Formats: sequence, structure tokens, C-alpha cells
Amino acid sequence: MQRRPMGNGRRLAALAAVVIAAACFLPWWQSASDGGLPALSGNAFDGSGVIVFFVALAVVALLALPYAAGDVPVGLDRSLSFLILTVVGWLALAIRVVDLAMTNVDAILPMRAYGLWLAAVGLALLSRAVYDISRERRW
Repeated sequence: MQRRPMGNGRRLAALAAVVIAAACFLPWWQSASDGGLPALSGNAFDGSGVIVFFVALAVVALLALPYAAGDVPVGLDRSLSFLILTVVGWLALAIRVVDLAMTNVDAILPMRAYGLWLAAVGLALLSRAVYDISRERRW
């Protein structure tokens, strides 16, 4: 039994969380293969990108929280909670990009680090979802 309708902002947040979580398993950096050696690569779990993965999990938890609580209103189910997670995700992504760019700028080009760029798209979707959630009517 569904007690509370899920608005468009929350649906977009769920989609963003899936995109971000999937992007964390894809390559976030890749070195060029020189001299017949295999290319080295890494995903979000090598550095501060793991925080981006935890942001995706926290968004899913925030989306499920009102349904798990039943008829009791939940204080965490506000647009501010989603906003804080979005800011933390963007900061963690920026720190990881700066860290990777300091070592090798070519390693984070879109054709080599498509997971990194897909995570940025997911965070942009989450940013739009936060805007939509803030404009929704409170129940």
C-alpha cells in the first residue's frame, strides 16, 4: 500500500542515484598504453570518488525512508537533505578530478574516463531533482 505519492523530483533523484552508482563501477581514469604494455585504469573506489558512491546510496535511503516509517512524518525527508548530499557529491567529484588532473590530464579525457563524466551527468540530474523537490508541495 502506497501512502505517499512519489513526485517527479523524487523519481529524477532515483534515476540520478542509479546513474551515479553505475558510473562508479566504470573507469574514472585510464593511462595510455605505451610500448605494448596494458593500460592502467581505476574507478571511483580508488580515492574520494567512493564518497560519490555513498551519496548515491544515501539518496536511495532518503527516498525509501518515508515508506519505511509508515504514517509518521520523517524530519529528514526534506529538500535540504537532498541538497546537502548533492553538494557533498559535487565536492567529492571535484576533489577527485583535481587529484587526477595533477597526475595526468590525459587520463581524465572523456574517451578514457567515461565513468567520471557519467557521474558528473548523474550529479547534474540530482541537482535538477533537488530543485524539483524544493518546488513540490509538502504533505
